[in-house]
Amino acid sequence: MDTNDYNYLTSLNPQQRDAVLYKDGPQLVIAGAGSGKTRVLTYKILDLLRNGYEPYRILALTFTNKAAKEMKERITSIVGEKVGSRIWMGTFHSIFLRILRKHYNEVGFKSGFTIYDTSDTRSLIKSIIKEMGLDEKTYKPASVASVISNAKNNMITADQYILDRDNYEQDKRSKHPQIGNIYKEYSERCKIANAMDFDDILLHMNFLLRDHPDIARHYQEFFKYILVDEYQDTNFAQHLIISQLSNVCNKICVVGDDAQSIYSFRGADINNILHLERRFPGLKIFKLERNYRSTQNIIDAAGSLISKNTRQMKKNVYSENDKGDLIKVVKTYSDMEEAFLVANMISQCKLKFHDSFDEYAVLYRTNAQSRILEESLRKRNIPYKIYGGLSFYQRKEVKDMISYFRLSVNPDDDEALRRVINYPTRGIGETTVGKLQAVANINRQSLWEVIKSGDLKSAGLNNGAINKINKFKDLISEFIAENNSGSNAFELGQLIFNKTGILIQLAHDSTPESISRQENLSEILSGLKDFVELRDQSGEGNSDMKSFLSEVMLLTDQDKNDSDDQPKVTLMTVHAAKGLEFRHIWIVGVEEDLFPSAMSQDSLAQIEEERRLLYVAITRAKTTCTITYAGSRFRNGQTVMTSPSRFLGDIDTRYLQLQLSGSLDGDADTPKFINPLAKSYLGSPYRSTLRNNNHESKVRLNQLDKKTSSPPTSNVREGMIIEHERFGKGKIVKMDKLSGEDSITVDFGVVGVKKLLLRFAKFKIIK
Repeated sequence: MDTNDYNYLTSLNPQQRDAVLYKDGPQLVIAGAGSGKTRVLTYKILDLLRNGYEPYRILALTFTNKAAKEMKERITSIVGEKVGSRIWMGTFHSIFLRILRKHYNEVGFKSGFTIYDTSDTRSLIKSIIKEMGLDEKTYKPASVASVISNAKNNMITADQYILDRDNYEQDKRSKHPQIGNIYKEYSERCKIANAMDFDDILLHMNFLLRDHPDIARHYQEFFKYILVDEYQDTNFAQHLIISQLSNVCNKICVVGDDAQSIYSFRGADINNILHLERRFPGLKIFKLERNYRSTQNIIDAAGSLISKNTRQMKKNVYSENDKGDLIKVVKTYSDMEEAFLVANMISQCKLKFHDSFDEYAVLYRTNAQSRILEESLRKRNIPYKIYGGLSFYQRKEVKDMISYFRLSVNPDDDEALRRVINYPTRGIGETTVGKLQAVANINRQSLWEVIKSGDLKSAGLNNGAINKINKFKDLISEFIAENNSGSNAFELGQLIFNKTGILIQLAHDSTPESISRQENLSEILSGLKDFVELRDQSGEGNSDMKSFLSEVMLLTDQDKNDSDDQPKVTLMTVHAAKGLEFRHIWIVGVEEDLFPSAMSQDSLAQIEEERRLLYVAITRAKTTCTITYAGSRFRNGQTVMTSPSRFLGDIDTRYLQLQLSGSLDGDADTPKFINPLAKSYLGSPYRSTLRNNNHESKVRLNQLDKKTSSPPTSNVREGMIIEHERFGKGKIVKMDKLSGEDSITVDFGVVGVKKLLLRFAKFKIIK
C-alpha cells in the first residue's frame, strides 16, 4: 500500500502529530506511560518514507526483538513487504552485529566469528579461574562476568582495567585482586576462539567507528535518519555509538521516558536522556503526555508519586479516560494475611467485572515473594502463571535444595542424587557418576546403594574419586540420621543449609541474579519454619520433612502440568512488568527495606530509581490498582516487623482509598475501605512514615510481642477477639479438645477458620 493512500495523521493527537512531522533536526520525544510511543515511532517512519526517505537509509533501534517485530509488522502492513524489509530495523545488538560481519577484519576477527551467550561466557571464565589456581568460591564466575560486562559497557578494555589503579584497589578491597588478569585472559581467549560476547558487539562497534574514520564516515552519510526507542535504558557504549553515527546527518529521533528508567543494574544510565541536549545542541523536545491506558485517578496518583524525584524531565501526564476508582492501599497484619487477601480480592473482582484472568496481575519487588502468593491462589483454585520466570519451587536453586531434602528422606532417589552429587562443586564429575550408574544398572541398585556399599573399586574409580564420594556419603548419611532422629522439617532444613554451604557460597556473589537466589533460598527456610509452626499450632499431624515434601511435591507436580491455554492471573516482578498492561493490578509488599529495597538506600539516585520502579508498577494498571503492605513479614525463618514504604507518603491522598485493618467487620471476603483523609488510619505510627521521607525516621508498627506465650486456658473463652502472630485478628467461635489437648476454633476473616492447640498457639487477647 502506498503511504499516500493511508491517512495516518488523522489518528494522532496534536502532541503525537507534532512529534511525527518534525524533521528539521535532532528531537527527543518524552513518552509518558501509555502515551502511544510505538504508534509515534511507526508513523514517524511512515512519514519519512512518504517524504522521500529511502527505506534502507533509515535506522531504527529497539531494545527487544519483540518491539522491532511489532513495529516492522505495522509498517509492512501499510507499505508492503518490499519496502518494509529494507528498513534497518532491529535491536542494538542485531544491527551492529550485521555491520561487524562486514568489517570483521578491521576489528581483529576472522570471517564467521561466533557469539558467546551468558552460559558460554561463564563457562570460559570458570575454566580460566581454575587454570589460574584461584578459589572459585571467591572468584564466582557470575560475579566476574558481571564486572567484565560493566567494564565493556563503559568502554574499558582489559588493558585499561589493569592499568587503572582505582579498579585494582577496589578489587583488592573486595578480595578479588586478580579480576583484571582474568578479564585480560578472557579477552585473549575470545580472540583465539574467534568469538565475541554480547558486550563485545557494542565495544567493537565503537572501536570500528573510532579507529576507522572512512568506515565511520560511510555509515554517517549512509543513514539519513536514526530513530532510537527506550533511550532511558541505553548504557554508555550504546549512547556513544548513536552519537558517532549521527555526526553528519544530525537527524535523530530519540524516544523514551526518564520516569521509567529502572535498569541501572544492567548498566543503563539515566543521564543519557537527561543530558541529551549537551550532545545535540538545538535538540527539540516533544512531550507525549496523554495516557490512553489508565483511568484518571491511576495517572494522577502515579504523577504525584514521581513528582517527588529531583532528577527528572518535568511533564504533565494526564488521562481523558473515566475518572475510575481510587487506588486502594491495604494494610494487612502479616504477609500471610496479605496473600490470602489478594486472592480473595481477585475472586471478588472477577465476580464484579466478569473479565478474563489474563487481565489480572500481581506485582512484587523480589522473586521470593511469589511463594506465599502461589499458595494462596492455589487454595482459592485461581489459575496463575509466573511471567518471565519459574514457579517458586521450579527455580534451580530451590530445586537443588529440595533435592537435598528428598535425599534425607529417601536416599534412593536417583534424580535428586544426580542433581546434587556435585553441587556445590566437590570434584565428582560426570565420568565418575557414569561409572557409578553402570554398576547400579548391572546390580539393579540405586546409586545410593552403590555408594553406601563401600565397594567403589569395582566401579573403576581411583582413590581420589573414592574419597570425594565418601565425603558426599557421610554428608547425606548425617542428614538421614537427623531425619530419623525425629527432627522437624525446619531443624533438618537448617542442618542441610549449614552443612551444604550453598547459601554461604552465594553470599560471596553480589550480582542481581545471585541476590535473587539467596532470597529464594532464605524463603525456603521461612517456608519450613512456617510449615512447622502452623502444623504444631493446628495439631494437623507430623511436621517432619516427609510431610513437608508431600505438600511441596504436589505443588511442583501441578506446576509441571501447567501447559493448557486457560486464562491465568500473572505473577511477576515489577522489572518484568515494564512494557505490559493489565486491567487489574495488585502491588504487594510496599514496605521499607523491601520496596524500596534495603540495598538501594546508599544514595538518593538509588532511592529515586526505586520510586520510578513503583511508578512503572502503578502505570501498568488500566482500571483498578491496589497496593498492599504488611505489618510483619516472615523472612529468614523468623517474623520481622515492617513499616509501610516511604513512597506511600509521596502519593497524594486525594487519589487513595485506605483500608482499615479490621477484617472481622462483616464479610471477610470483602475488604472494608474508608475515606482517604480518615485520621484514625493516618494516625501514628502510619502518618509519621507517610509524611516523612527520611530513612532515619522509619517507625515500627504496633505489633504482637513474639516473646509472650499463649494466655492460660482459664482466660480464654468463646466470643473473644484475639490477635495471632501470623493470622492477624480473629474471633474465637469454639472451645474444644483436639487429640486430647485444649484447642480453639478461630475465624480469622480473610485467612479463614483455623483450629489451634492452645499449648502452641501464639496470640494475645484483644477483648
